[in-house]
Amino acid sequence: MIPIWQVRIMDQIQPASGGLIRSIGDLGFIPGGLAAGLLTPPLVGLNYLLDRLAGLPFAPFAFFDWVARVLPGPVVTFGIDLMIDGLRLVGMSVAAAAKTAEQVGAILMFFSIGVVVSAIFFTVLKSRRVDPKPFSGLILGAIFGLPMAVIGLSTGQSSPFALWGILFPFLAWGIVCVPVYHRLRINADGLITEGEVRWAKVIGRRQFLIRLGAVAATITVLSSGVGGVLAQRDRRHINQAIAGTMDDSNMRARGPLPNADDPVVPALGTRPEFTPVKDHYKVFLNTEPTVIDIATWSLPITGLVDNPLLLTLDDIQSNYQSQDQYVTLSCISGRIGTDLISTTWWTGVSLKKILADVQLRPDARYLIITSGDGFYETVDLDLIASDQRIMLAYAWDGLPLPFDHGFPLRIWLPDHYGMKQPKWITGMEVVSEYQPGYWVERSWDKEARVKATSVIDTVAVKDLVEIDGQFLIPIGGIAFAGDRGISQVEVSVDDGPWQEARLRAPLSATTWVIWRYEWPFAEGQHTFEVRCAEVDGTPQIEEDRGNRPCGATGIHRRKTKI
Repeated sequence: MIPIWQVRIMDQIQPASGGLIRSIGDLGFIPGGLAAGLLTPPLVGLNYLLDRLAGLPFAPFAFFDWVARVLPGPVVTFGIDLMIDGLRLVGMSVAAAAKTAEQVGAILMFFSIGVVVSAIFFTVLKSRRVDPKPFSGLILGAIFGLPMAVIGLSTGQSSPFALWGILFPFLAWGIVCVPVYHRLRINADGLITEGEVRWAKVIGRRQFLIRLGAVAATITVLSSGVGGVLAQRDRRHINQAIAGTMDDSNMRARGPLPNADDPVVPALGTRPEFTPVKDHYKVFLNTEPTVIDIATWSLPITGLVDNPLLLTLDDIQSNYQSQDQYVTLSCISGRIGTDLISTTWWTGVSLKKILADVQLRPDARYLIITSGDGFYETVDLDLIASDQRIMLAYAWDGLPLPFDHGFPLRIWLPDHYGMKQPKWITGMEVVSEYQPGYWVERSWDKEARVKATSVIDTVAVKDLVEIDGQFLIPIGGIAFAGDRGISQVEVSVDDGPWQEARLRAPLSATTWVIWRYEWPFAEGQHTFEVRCAEVDGTPQIEEDRGNRPCGATGIHRRKTKI
C-alpha cells in the first residue's frame, strides 16, 4: 500500500509532456540543469560580494578573460565583431554599451557552464544508478569551482585563503544542488522512487520552484546590491588616491577651445566637438579595468640601454617638461559611422626625451611596452625618434588619467588606432628584433594606421534655417584622418552631385574636423552620403571593407524621412 500523501505527490509532479522529455528527465539531465539554473545566480551574486569584500577574483570575469586569451585570435575577433554588430543592429551605442554587453556575456557564459556541468553530473550518476548524497554535491562543486579557482589564482591571488575563499561558494552550491535535484527529478513513468519520496513530502513541485526561486532571487539581489555599494565605495577611494598623484604645478586648466570664434557652427545634433572624459569611449583587454596601486608602481626602462631607469610618476612629472595636445583617438574595431572615437586634451611628456636619458645602444631597434592588464605592443624606435609628439600621458583634460582609461600612464602614437597604444603601462624594454604585439599576434594589422573617415551625425530636421529666402536643413558630422588632416568634405543626397560642406577649424592637427552642409530640403525619404579628402588631396577610400585587419573603409550613409 502506498500512503495517500505519496499518491498526491506523484500526481503533482506528473509531467504533462511526452515520453521523450520524461526519458530525458529520468536520466537526470533536466532536473540537474534546472537545479543549477536556480542556484547559479546566487552563486554569481556571492562571488561578486566576496570580490568586493575580500578582493577575491570574480569568477565569471576571470574565466571570461582567460578564455579570451587562450582562444585563437580569429575566434576572439569574431566574437568582438558579433557583439558590435549586434549592438548596432538594435540601435545601441557601441561606445556606451560594449563593455556592459561584454560583462553580461561573461556572466551568461558562467551561468551556462554551471547548468551544463550540473546536468551532465546528475545524468552520469543516474545512468550508474547512484543515489546522489550531500557528499556528491561536494564533488559537483569541485568540478565546477576548482578550474575557476585555479584561473582566478592565476590573476595574482595565491594564498590558501584565496583558494578556499574562491572554492567555498562553489562547494556550497554543489551541496545544495543535491536536494534540489531530488525534489525536481521525474521518472519516465511519472513516478518517484522510494529513495526520493522524502524530498517531496511537504509541497508540490510548482510550489517548490516558486519558493526556491524567490529565495534564490533574494540572495542574488542582496549580495549583488551590497557588492555594488562596495564597488562604488572602492571607486571613490581609487579616484581619491589618483587625485593626489598630480602636483599643483602640473595642473593646468584647459581654457577655451582654440576654435571658439570659428564662424562655422556645428549643426544641431552633431556630437560634441570636445568629448568629456566621462563620455570617452572605453576599450580595454579585460572585462574590468585594471587598477594599479600608485604607491608601489614604477616604470622600468631596460634592455639594450646603457643607463636603465626606474621612474616613478613623480619622476616623470617633475624631471621632464610636460606637453599638451588635443587628440582624437579611434578604435580599429569601429565600423563606418562609428562612435568608438573621441577627442580630449592630453598631457604628458615626450617619450623621445625619456629615451634619450637611457642611452640607447647601437643595435636598439624596438621598444616593447607591457601593461598591467597583460597587454603588450612593440613600437619602432625610429618612429619615436622622428616624432616628439609621441608622449607618455598622465593626464586628460587637466586631471590625472582615470583608472579606467589607463592610470597612471598610457602612450599616444599619432596617426594610429588605439590597438597600438597601451594603457596601464608597467614596463618598457629596448630590443633589437621585432616582436608582434598582442593584437598583431591575433591577426590584426602591424601598422594599424588610421583610415580617413567621415560620418553624418545629424540631419537636423528640427533646425530649419532660412538663408537668402531659401529654407535649408543643416546636415553635420565629423571627418578624421589621423594627423594627416582634412581638406574637404562633400555631401551627396539621393545619388545626386557631390556638394562641398563647410569645415570648422579643428582643435589641433591631430583631431577630427566638424563639418556642416545646408541642404535645400524636399519632403520624402532621402539618402545622404558623405566623403572626405586628406590635406594632401588623398581621397577617402570609398570601397566598403570590414574593419579587420586594418580598419574599416567606405561611405557613410544615412536615410532620413523629411
